[in-house]
Amino acid sequence: MRAFLDIFAQVFQSIGANKLRSFLTMFGIAWGVASLLLLIGLGEGFRSGQRRGLSELGSDVIMLFSGTVPALPNQHTGMRPYKLTLSDADAIRAEASHVRNATAFVDRGDLKEVSEFSSAGGPVLGVERNYPEIRHLPVSKGRFLNADDVAQRRQVVFLGEKNNKLLFPGRPSIGSFITLNGYRFQVIGVAPKIGRGNNDSDNQKIYIPLSTMLQLFPILGDNIPADAVTSIQYQPTTEDMNEAAKADVHRIIAERHGFDPGLTDAFEEWDTIKANKTVGLIFTAMDVFLGGVGIVTLALGAVGIVNIMLVTVTERTQEIGLRKALGATNRSVLMQFFLEGLMLTGISGLIGIAGAGCLMLVLGHAMGDNQMGFDPPRLVPWSAAMAMGTLVLCGIVAGIYPASRAARMQPVEALRKD
Repeated sequence: MRAFLDIFAQVFQSIGANKLRSFLTMFGIAWGVASLLLLIGLGEGFRSGQRRGLSELGSDVIMLFSGTVPALPNQHTGMRPYKLTLSDADAIRAEASHVRNATAFVDRGDLKEVSEFSSAGGPVLGVERNYPEIRHLPVSKGRFLNADDVAQRRQVVFLGEKNNKLLFPGRPSIGSFITLNGYRFQVIGVAPKIGRGNNDSDNQKIYIPLSTMLQLFPILGDNIPADAVTSIQYQPTTEDMNEAAKADVHRIIAERHGFDPGLTDAFEEWDTIKANKTVGLIFTAMDVFLGGVGIVTLALGAVGIVNIMLVTVTERTQEIGLRKALGATNRSVLMQFFLEGLMLTGISGLIGIAGAGCLMLVLGHAMGDNQMGFDPPRLVPWSAAMAMGTLVLCGIVAGIYPASRAARMQPVEALRKD
């Protein structure tokens, strides 16, 4: 044990004797480790931010909108428009075997919202009672629309967080009334703040029963069905069944509107499941690329340490010869130089990890809760483990070759060296 401690003392003494060279070597390794972890942490921040943004839309949502039917595939002349309807949504719920839930809504942005205190703008959505099951819409106060509200075409309204503040500044809103284009609606509930930063689009929405919307504020235009809706949004039975669910829905909509379901240009839709998978693949590729670059950087750092250690062995040739002449074993000489290389890589790696972690913490506090589509960078455990594993391997390689050269020296030849 005493001999082992003596070796450690000699290692630190040797590192301290060449302060500038040791600092530059360790700085290169620490910088490489910190850069690797920071880049991967930023990538993971983007990934988690995108996932959070999609989750705030809803869970496993596929959004279908009214579209236009081309006369021929991939041809944009002679397009025939069609409108989705509430009966289309009923047909999807009844016939689409790969769809577990579906909802329809009408979105009107031209209705005037007035309370006894103020007025506000923003979209008015006529929705079905299962809307929060598909889209992310929690309740902060009161309640959401129920089956009786829809069946009896009640004039009730559920307010988004921002419009609640605008229409009832500093006053209670539950049970109060607002008017929409002159029609009187009673407030039954309020949503909490949705999203982060200045993204207030969802917080400016208000919700009324779809049946009431179709009766009082239907979509206007020539040859538009009385039950026309803005969008039908649905969920597949499982995430992996999203393509099968879309095929079911395409078939049903095409049959009901008289066109070939193979005309993909006829469908205006957004598959959030597919978008989430695409984002995941992009950031996984980024992680692999950055990880590869980081490993190469650390390997180059290890080459630098090998060169430094070889120079150290050359400079200390006479010292090695003297130690061996006085009884030092090959093992003790090997251990000293091996530990010196390992310590250089290990300490610099830990400094790099600590530095990256502190920088990410500072960035997280500086960003606060105002970021949009981007979460603060975070120290990813697998990247830190990969960095440390690579460092240990590099340290072994960087230490073992110079150390073996030092241990193989003959005392007489070493002492004769100028």
